[in-house]
Amino acid sequence: MRYGFRGGCLLMAAALLGAATTSPAAAQSFAEGTFDPAVPTLTQSAGHAPGTRITSPDQAIAYIRALAAAAPDRTRLVQYATSWEGRPLVYLVISAPQNIARLDAIQADLATIAAGRPGNGAAVPVTWLAYGVHGNEISSTDAALMTAYHLLAARDDEEAAKILANTIIVIDPMQNPDGRARFLGNFLAATGIVPDPDRQAAEHDEPWPSGRVNHYMFDLNRDWFTLSQPETRGKIAAIRQWNPVVVVDLHEMGGDQSYFFSPAAQPFSPNLTPAQIRAYELIGRYNAAAFDARGEPYFTREVYDLFYPGYGDTWNAHHGAIGSTYEQGSARGLVFRRRDGTDLTYADGVRNHFTTSLATASAVADNPAKFLADFAAYRAANAGGAAGRGAYVIDLAKRRWNAERLGRRLAAQGITVLRRDGSASLCGKTYPAGYLAVPQAQPAARLVRSLLDKDTPLPPDFLAEQERRRAVDLPHELYDVTAWSVGPMAGVDVSLCNAAAPGEPLRADAPIAARTSGSGSFGIAVPWSDSGQARLVTLALREGIEGRVTDRAFTAGGRSFPRGTVVFPAGSNTPEKMARLAALAGEVGAETVGLANGWTDSGPNLGSAHFVRLSLPRVAVAWDDGVDQLSAGALRYVLEQRIGLPVTPIRTSRLARADLSKYDVVLVPEGDPGRVLGDGGQRAIRAFVQRGGVLAVMGESLEAFTAGDNPLLAVKREAALGREPDAKDDKGSLAEAVEITGDADYREAIKDKAALPDTLPGALLNVVGEPDHFLSAGYDDGAVVLATGAQIWTPLGRDEGVNVLRFAAPAGLVASGYVWGENKRQLAYKPYLMAQRQGRGLVIGFAHDPATRGYLEGLDLAIANAVLIAPSRVR
Repeated sequence: MRYGFRGGCLLMAAALLGAATTSPAAAQSFAEGTFDPAVPTLTQSAGHAPGTRITSPDQAIAYIRALAAAAPDRTRLVQYATSWEGRPLVYLVISAPQNIARLDAIQADLATIAAGRPGNGAAVPVTWLAYGVHGNEISSTDAALMTAYHLLAARDDEEAAKILANTIIVIDPMQNPDGRARFLGNFLAATGIVPDPDRQAAEHDEPWPSGRVNHYMFDLNRDWFTLSQPETRGKIAAIRQWNPVVVVDLHEMGGDQSYFFSPAAQPFSPNLTPAQIRAYELIGRYNAAAFDARGEPYFTREVYDLFYPGYGDTWNAHHGAIGSTYEQGSARGLVFRRRDGTDLTYADGVRNHFTTSLATASAVADNPAKFLADFAAYRAANAGGAAGRGAYVIDLAKRRWNAERLGRRLAAQGITVLRRDGSASLCGKTYPAGYLAVPQAQPAARLVRSLLDKDTPLPPDFLAEQERRRAVDLPHELYDVTAWSVGPMAGVDVSLCNAAAPGEPLRADAPIAARTSGSGSFGIAVPWSDSGQARLVTLALREGIEGRVTDRAFTAGGRSFPRGTVVFPAGSNTPEKMARLAALAGEVGAETVGLANGWTDSGPNLGSAHFVRLSLPRVAVAWDDGVDQLSAGALRYVLEQRIGLPVTPIRTSRLARADLSKYDVVLVPEGDPGRVLGDGGQRAIRAFVQRGGVLAVMGESLEAFTAGDNPLLAVKREAALGREPDAKDDKGSLAEAVEITGDADYREAIKDKAALPDTLPGALLNVVGEPDHFLSAGYDDGAVVLATGAQIWTPLGRDEGVNVLRFAAPAGLVASGYVWGENKRQLAYKPYLMAQRQGRGLVIGFAHDPATRGYLEGLDLAIANAVLIAPSRVR
């Protein structure tokens, strides 16, 4: 379907191309020259010239296919994934005919080199150009189409011929088609007869959710090692098949900015090599020369660092490529007026990304032997143990399903993972259930270290500078999180062993095997131990299989069962349902234990009040303006895709008049919902809780429910240490900061002030569980959480509620990463997960979002406790 603007708009947009073209034929490229008429132009395919309109996802795919069909001797088109909404994701391979004719041999030799072995001379370096990972960063996709057209259609162009002869170019034109489609639909709905450059205009002001994110509202540029989304999984599989020496991810930034390309800002990951750092400088100079020739401004070495390994640049750099982020100031439409009074056009952005695409490709084409040799040396050195020997050992006894999933995620990223089944001993530790081992001596060793080390240290001089900046009230320059150790985030024990760890290679697509034991004549127990167990229970409830959950541990038949274990009695379920339960356990890969009878050796029996009947909860989540799209999407993803629980999104503005009696749980993601809920929404949610509903609130959204004289959750956000709450804070929503230094101080803080004194017990950061509350089931040994932002909450008093999970003492608080000293002192002993009864219902608060980015699988049970188990417990 074609779309466009009427007369004046099209003429204006065409005029904006200006001097970029010299003839009608050249108007299809942003470079001068003559072009092969046998190669279709964007105008012929989509009905508009480059930069004059925003090409839709359908038009982009159609044009890429048309280019491939017109030049079969120089291209190969591959679909590598399908988005959540069913749109294809493709890449186009472009090279000289002699390279395309032997593409399989080239790919095989590159695989040999990537394995750390000498190649046979067939390899040609691959430059991977990726566009549009954020769907509202629109100019990059059109630049991809123009780059492909130029390389295929340019005649008598020495630069294009050299690129095709000396390299293979892979163009991934649109990494987030769902987000691009969302942006474009909103943009077209808001535009008038001419483009409006006013930044306040609706065409530049996206509604919720923005086109930046995919269907599940994930930031796909932070999903590289999590692999939660199909777009990411397909892309990584494709990149591992080609082993590129250079990977560029082309983005957009604020419209008042110019253009950024590498070298990147500090801090760099310590896992980068000197050869890589020199190569960034080389490519940067090629881009600079191209921009200087046009008089185009740019900047380097600022803002965008190379530290967090979950981006497209750093993840690929950890594989030995030169991974880079390029950022173009965004028009977020066809024209945008900057604060300096100049106009930025869509054509400007397309042209600039086109320029750096060709300049980067030229840098590799001018130095093919260097880039191949550097890549080969990187992989061979790692395989030889230069980055470390021994192995990281993943224990399969704790959170078995999560450990199995972690092993497969690592394998999917081109990391060698070895499996050892049965009891084994290694480095003085016994692994009764076996282990997964990740050798350090492998080509991807530096990615292994970055993901599995407890910490990736920040450079000391960079840290010193940040502390200096903070001392003079300047903002710090950390761009993203400082901790991402994937073992703790999955709730899995990982240890480094210097001895060799034998085993068989684990395939990324290998199903997780179910674990069953016992006869089960009385029933089937599902221990509450990992994400797979929560998924099995949810799927069983969805199929009407009756189960009962305990808030006390018990032993039966010589086996211990933890709090949260669910028992499916044979007496309450038909044989067909029990058979279906077994089949579901096999599909999930869960653990089930047969119970021969209802007698327990210790702990409650099935008929005890400590067991309650589970029913499938009906869950609503606040959606739209007032909540953060990333938080809302991640919560929905974890519940639906990982735990298997359907969720109903209700627009935040509708909650005041929604019939909440249809739901058991209302989720409020991170954000600022109070301004949208208003008094009516607050009353509706309070009434829902009072009638017996469960309200679960995440992060900063807690402020909407903790202020006033009668808050739903009796905590307050603390001011900074050493500062009094602002006297202008008439809501009384901030409390004086208090440093808790030990258990005695903690008990004093939560003591019921109206009762006699009592001494009851009770940024990846460690949290400690309250052992007598059902919401901490699965966390007898605590958990690791991700803390971000500045919110620190006062503990609930014992007369008000329960601090179900609280941050550990200062000495043991930090599991991984860097935390400012005063934050460490103030966070200690403060609540992470809080619960307070209100009427017949329950309010649950998470100080930080447990679903963030979908990569904290170790907190899945906490989410399941709050959403799946709490409604039955409350009843």
